[in-house]
Amino acid sequence: MTMPQASPYLLLTLTVFFWSGNWITGRALHDDVPPMTLTFFRWLFSLIILAPFVWRRILRDWPVIRAHWRTMVWLGVVGIAFHNALAYLGLNFTTATNGVILNSFIPVMIIAMAWLFFGERLTALQLCGVGVSLIGVLTILSGGSLDALASFRLNIGDLFVILAMAMWSLYTVMLRRRPPGIDILSFLFVLAVVGELCLLPLWLVEATLWRSAVWTPATVAAIVGVAVFSSVLAYVFWNRGVDAVGPQVAGLFVHLMPAFGAILAWLFLDERLQAFHLAGIALILTGIALTSARRRMPARSGPEP
Repeated sequence: MTMPQASPYLLLTLTVFFWSGNWITGRALHDDVPPMTLTFFRWLFSLIILAPFVWRRILRDWPVIRAHWRTMVWLGVVGIAFHNALAYLGLNFTTATNGVILNSFIPVMIIAMAWLFFGERLTALQLCGVGVSLIGVLTILSGGSLDALASFRLNIGDLFVILAMAMWSLYTVMLRRRPPGIDILSFLFVLAVVGELCLLPLWLVEATLWRSAVWTPATVAAIVGVAVFSSVLAYVFWNRGVDAVGPQVAGLFVHLMPAFGAILAWLFLDERLQAFHLAGIALILTGIALTSARRRMPARSGPEP
């Protein structure tokens, strides 16, 4: 498997596109597949997909993996196990729309954590870009109506989603500690193994004490699709994009999720694309452009994988 050399902005855009579909799939499956089961099998299928391409790389990178095992374990627990499990758990109690709304606060969380842990700050122009982009998100989600925005309420599912977003923001900021010189597929595979080991007891308890999944060909196909696009490709693209442009700029691309949702609904669900959708998309793209301008490239120790 050859690593993409495309623009990091394209990779980040594709990542968010894949994740937009993941939220719809997660909500659609919640009646048939409980959250820990969905998370466990999503990453089990991802490991099966990755294994033929990565085992030689793992052998080559093993000295680096062993030397940095604490970092690898920590990132796997936060970015694979906790983030995904909390997100799918939240979708059992809230809507996909609420999930997308709450995803829009990831950029703010990333900026706060980058400042807290590494003392990083955005320029005034970049902060302006974050604000413009967030206004674009709220424009789409509210349909241009302040009353609709004011009626938004949090429930227990939303709180789980917020925790999931915090885990993802922390993972993104801490990606700068990825061991230098390790292949990006080796890195993802090890993190996925760590995540699966954490999820295994949760899945067993869920299947024993709560409920088990209803397996159908459509269910399996949906989870395999999530594994390919929202797990393997999305994580590789995201890690590459964060490495290239930094966590604050990368995080802003999450604001594209409502825009993608509106466009996909127009294309596949015959929902009308209205003026407020176009205005919101324009604001989001403007905010991304402002935040990406004159950015400082993060220092990177060690060679590229």
